[in-house]
Amino acid sequence: MARTTSSPPIPAREISGRSRASTVLSSPGRAVTERVPSPSSSEGSRRIPEAPGALTPAQCLARWALRRSRCDPPPVSIRGPSTPILTHSNSEIEPGPPGLEIFAVYPPQGSPPATRSPSWSGMAADPLDSEARFELLPLPRIRLGRAGGPAFAAGLVTVVLLFATLGGLSSEAQAVWPFDLFFERGPISRRAAEVLADAIRIPTANPPGNERALARRYAAELRRSGIEARVIETPGSDGSPRRAAVWGRLRGQGDRPALALLSHLDTVPADPAEWSVDPFAGKVWDGFIWGRGALDAKGVGVSQLMAMAAIADADIALERDLVFLATPEEETGGRDGAGWLVENHPELLEDVGYLLTEGGGVKISARRESDSPPIWGVAIVEKAPCWLELEARGRAGHSSSPTPDAAVPRLVAALDRIRRVEAPIRVIPEVEQMFTALVPVAAEWDRAGYLYLATTLEKDEGFQRRFLGNPGQNALVRNTVSITVLEGAAKTNVAPASARAQLDARLLPGESCTDFAEAIRRVVDDESIEVRELLSFPAIASSPDTPLFRAIEEVAGRQAEPGLVVPRLIGGFTDAHWFRELGITSYGFVPRALTANESRRVHGIDERIGKETLVESIRLTIEIVRAFDRLESAESGAPRSSGANGMSEETRREAIADG
Repeated sequence: MARTTSSPPIPAREISGRSRASTVLSSPGRAVTERVPSPSSSEGSRRIPEAPGALTPAQCLARWALRRSRCDPPPVSIRGPSTPILTHSNSEIEPGPPGLEIFAVYPPQGSPPATRSPSWSGMAADPLDSEARFELLPLPRIRLGRAGGPAFAAGLVTVVLLFATLGGLSSEAQAVWPFDLFFERGPISRRAAEVLADAIRIPTANPPGNERALARRYAAELRRSGIEARVIETPGSDGSPRRAAVWGRLRGQGDRPALALLSHLDTVPADPAEWSVDPFAGKVWDGFIWGRGALDAKGVGVSQLMAMAAIADADIALERDLVFLATPEEETGGRDGAGWLVENHPELLEDVGYLLTEGGGVKISARRESDSPPIWGVAIVEKAPCWLELEARGRAGHSSSPTPDAAVPRLVAALDRIRRVEAPIRVIPEVEQMFTALVPVAAEWDRAGYLYLATTLEKDEGFQRRFLGNPGQNALVRNTVSITVLEGAAKTNVAPASARAQLDARLLPGESCTDFAEAIRRVVDDESIEVRELLSFPAIASSPDTPLFRAIEEVAGRQAEPGLVVPRLIGGFTDAHWFRELGITSYGFVPRALTANESRRVHGIDERIGKETLVESIRLTIEIVRAFDRLESAESGAPRSSGANGMSEETRREAIADG
């Protein structure tokens, strides 16, 4: 497709007050400006560019949707296999053949930030500043030509229906909603709550997942900020809804290892009868966004997505690429989600050296008078899951005549033996490091125990009793097993031929699920009971001795209430292990402040997140990304790369400060 020719820089004029200008393009080379008063006006002025010569609707669409250079906007073609439906010559909208797909044509990746600037827009240094942004979007007057009004109306209906039914298009089709041309998008601080509410309204409870619609929603939001994005279909069981992941890449200027921001699209189920609000309504009320996934993990994905969008919109020059990745199927192990992607699409992780995902966050006290600082917990390793199924077989029959070899009693006896076994205590180095970092906030009588954890647990019975009495702490120093699923007869008066139970064991790093299953067989000591492995993977740690970890520490230290950064082992598991296995330094950390009570809503009833908490998470993510860039450059001794104007980032800031 041909590209439009470059036009000279656009002159600027002053628009007084808070009025909004819309430009009606009536003929080539001439623009008529109309004043549309705002509901309230105040003194002041902003510089808003003049519109250039007449643009076709496709060019206007490109200027907004692709957010590229105002001098050379790439064209957008809305087309079918052979015939375009948006005709540039006479601006008529004509129906095309069946099988239409919508493609947005992007400039080559790696273009300098100047070519990614929003057309006719301005942005202050703070990408979340709601008063800093303005936009002027051309509103073309579409001439009807010989076809007249009826043909135009019919064509417009065709386009609307096309955009409304994009679900049937291939995952690579890049859809653009044309009517956003006529509306300002609003600041990211407001859009974040809207995007999260929309995400909650797209149910992705797993099973069955059905994450494809949400993947498309995230991809569209990335593209609105000019970020390259793809929707990748992933495996689903036969007859199940189609599943998908979403990937985006914001290109930087340097050659530092890319940083990936990882979340997942699926959620655990929710029973509406147990909630005080509809868990899938995305209700925004009382300063909170309510619904399943608000915390785990749609809230994570939206905060990461909007942080990337803010960086792109503000043209913040980074030394590295940022990669957005949201996967399906995490809640059931991730084998057909993140696991499938790293195996089948390694190109998505090109040059990725670091990753941030769920698994840690900022823990704050619910008591205002508390002296404890916020705890910024960063997960550097997870316990390894070892999911097992036990199946007992026995004589089937009527339950009125019980037999000693019935399946259910045999299974119950085996589970009772498992329940009574307690694993030995083992303190791994990562846990020792974790509690050493917590010494400043420990009770005075426990500080020595935290400092010498392994020795004190072995020799001090009082400390051992206090420490192991906390279930969360107990799980950090030994293997644990929970009996979670039981299945027997379908009716009360039937003795079944088989009965099953499932165990969720979590193993310390270095332990083998195969060895643990063998130990369970020895404890059960019943040859009629089969022990099968359902899911397992190894626990791999990421070192905290990296510029990314130090960037988190720096950002935590400069907050109004400085935080204490603690490297952690967590008892649960996330998709991070798939990436640690590739050698990618992966931390479980979302800069989101929650009290212990708020954290308990994860997978629970009335899950919610505060709007201010969501916006603050976006701000802190941006701070961490920028601090990471600066620290790694300083530690390597390399100069900052230059921007499009030849200035380094520091020089540019100094020039701005000097006026």
